[in-house]
Amino acid sequence: MGYVEELRALVGHRPLILVAGVALVFDEQERLLLIRRADTDEWAAPGGLMEIGETIEETARREVFEETGVHLPELRFLGMLSGPDIHVCYPNGDEVYGVIAVYTGRHDRQPLKADPAEATDIRFFDVDRLPRPLRPTTPMFLELYRQAQARGCG
Repeated sequence: MGYVEELRALVGHRPLILVAGVALVFDEQERLLLIRRADTDEWAAPGGLMEIGETIEETARREVFEETGVHLPELRFLGMLSGPDIHVCYPNGDEVYGVIAVYTGRHDRQPLKADPAEATDIRFFDVDRLPRPLRPTTPMFLELYRQAQARGCG
């Protein structure tokens, strides 16, 4: 049983504040890697919740690898998101207010491998033609990316 599962056993579905790491992974054609989440059926950037003893960057790397099979040796920090816009109520009733560190990385042509427990599909998409249903946080992540690019940091 993991950290979040242990918390849930104590507090049930009540709202938790949890830290997550997410990575926007782009290929050589500047397409964005998205997974179709097994729990909500939404398309989303790979990422997930921090485990005890991890840095947020380690969390992002681990989650991207677990969900897609992609190793990200280099990540660039884009920013943090939190607050009421980062509230999620999962289909099972669990509520989370996230504190999310967003990174960007490059796909280096490694084979993609979706973990069926986490994702039912995995693909690259043109950022101007993203699939639906799209997880509401994904456009927020992309806005951080666009802001970084405008500053010459993307």
